This record gives sequence, C-alpha cells and structure tokens, in this order.
Amino acid sequence: MDINYELYKVFYNVAASLSFSEASKKLFISQSAVSQSIKTLERKLGQPLFIRSTKKVQLTPAGKLLLKHIEPAIHLIQRGEVQLLDSNTLGLGQLHIGASDTICRYFLVPYLKQFHELFPDVPIKVTNATSLNCVDLLFQGKADIIITNSPNSRMNSSLIRKTVATFHDVFTANPAYFHLHEKEIPFADLKDYPILMLQRGSATHEFLHHLFLQNQLDLTPEVELSSNDLLIDLARIGLGIAFIPDYCLAEDTSGLQILKTKEPIPERQIVAAINPNLPISASTNEFLKLLPELEV
Repeated sequence: MDINYELYKVFYNVAASLSFSEASKKLFISQSAVSQSIKTLERKLGQPLFIRSTKKVQLTPAGKLLLKHIEPAIHLIQRGEVQLLDSNTLGLGQLHIGASDTICRYFLVPYLKQFHELFPDVPIKVTNATSLNCVDLLFQGKADIIITNSPNSRMNSSLIRKTVATFHDVFTANPAYFHLHEKEIPFADLKDYPILMLQRGSATHEFLHHLFLQNQLDLTPEVELSSNDLLIDLARIGLGIAFIPDYCLAEDTSGLQILKTKEPIPERQIVAAINPNLPISASTNEFLKLLPELEV
C-alpha cells in the first residue's frame, strides 16, 4: 500500500491532540488541508479513523489501532533526525530519561548533576512514569534510557544494560499507633492492618501482591497512592502501615519504625535499560558511563 508519510504525520498530530485545529497549528497548514489529508488516508485504508462531532474528535477502534503503530514510528524518525543533526554539529544531543519520581529523587539527582556539570550544553529531559510505564516509553521511542525497578513484568533481560543499585522494601509504621515493632509479624497478620502502598500500575504494587500470593494470601490495601513520600507522611500520622523502598527512609526516620516480618522480603534492583533495537545516542552512552554497575 503506497501511502505518503505526510498523511501519517497529519494523522498522528490529529490523534495526539484530538483536534484538527491544533494539528493545523502544529503542522503550519490550514485546517481544511488537515481535514482533506485525513479523508485521503481514510479512503486509502478503506475505513474511518475518527468520529467527528461539533464538540469533539474521537478515534475509532481502527484509529486507535493505527495510532499504536504510528506513534513509535514517528518518534523513531524524529530520533533519527535529531541524531543526524547532532552528528553534523559534533554535539551529544538531548538526553531523555524515563524514571519514577521516587527513583528521580532518591537515586538519579547526583548523576544528573554530574552529567550536567560535564556537559552543560546538553539538554536533559526527564519524564516521570511508573516503572511499568517507563518500559512503554522505551518501546515508543519517548525515552532514550529508563531507570526502573526490577523485577518488572513488562521488561525482559535484553533491555537491561546494567544493574545500578539494590534495595529492600520495608513495612513501616508509627509505633505510637501500631505496637508491632518489638515482634516478628507474619504476612497473614499484616493483611489485617491498614496497608498503605503504591497504586496499581507500579512495579512495587505488582511485587507486593505477588509476594502475598506466594504465601496464599490476598491483599486489600487501605490506601493506594502514586507517591512514596506521601505514603510516608500518612504512616507518620498513624493512618496505616506503609510499604516502601528502604532508601526512602534514608534521610528521615523520625516518628517511624521498620517492622520485622516473619517471611523474608526479597531484594530488588534498580536497573538502567535501553531499547536494544535502536542505536544508542552519544548522550545516553555518556550518561551510562556515570552510573555504577553492580554484579547480581
């Protein structure tokens, strides 16, 4: 099927904004030209891609399917253009990292500082996402490198470039509200207390649920949030027992006690991962050199 790339480019911009007018502004063409391009693409593909109404634009099922394939292709082309321009100017080009806010705060900041000091002219872009969603960023070409928790159900070993840190998850609570710090508590008893943990879609949520299932236990958290720091704040005021990475408590353990569990909690890793099917940019390569590498 011979379809001009420009038609897919127009489709992507309309699909990304769900607006013909926004796409026309982004592409510097008239709105009628955008509309005509979409009609041409729909005719060539033999099915509608958008549902148009006076108030909004929506993707049809066919449009959603096409977007899943077009989006990473567009990002891949843009990535190639940037790398070619960088090679002509002998520059490193933008460094684009995907990581959770917890990993950014407690692990990445010193390395970002070091990279910025070495290469002050290289723009750094950090996209926050859960460790699971960071893998999607990598496959979609929206990040050059991701720093993520492992194990991670969406990631295979071919993506991992190096293991950069190890850590343990812990249950922590305010001893003034939960008198558990002097005894070893089984998971079976823990599940009867209000558990505070990260929301669904995070590797930590996935990890703890799997851990409880291994012990034939069901887990129903009291609170699920997107921030470990907020979980710590809620544990401090006695709302429940927070499940967090131990390094989140490195700076301040006031008002909290780490609980001892009867069942061991396996060690996890923080890993740096890249897409092996894409060329590594010079900036990504330099950043990787700064990160430690642990044997596991």
